[in-house]
Amino acid sequence: MTAEPLDEVAFDVERGKIREFARATGAADPVHTDLGAARAAGFADAPATATHVVVAGHYRDQAAFVAKLGLAFERVVVGSVKWTYHRPPLAGDTLRGARRVADDARKKGMRFVTLETEYLDADDHPVVVLRETLIERGDQQ
Repeated sequence: MTAEPLDEVAFDVERGKIREFARATGAADPVHTDLGAARAAGFADAPATATHVVVAGHYRDQAAFVAKLGLAFERVVVGSVKWTYHRPPLAGDTLRGARRVADDARKKGMRFVTLETEYLDADDHPVVVLRETLIERGDQQ
């Protein structure tokens, strides 16, 4: 993985946003929407839903990092996304992460760029690692 980050992001994990994600994704576990249920389950506050860190995309300039990689935005699709949790993000956390290139390969006329972002909490402890692969489809002309 390269040492130079493509971009960096920080965001607060907000209880209201957790509730919105739970509703939008159909997460039925009350730990996401009821503080009492979260505490009864052993959490200090409401845990975020599994894909909550995608909220970071609202704080990033996605077109800028695609351009920085030299990709043609109109030919890019997301090939895969994987989350690895050290612990669930909780309401009240401030997470920050730096997105880096983990792999960059060309196969069959396409480019596969694997990006990795490790999100840390305010105490610099890892919370979640997001690994995503972008595929730049070949020019069809």
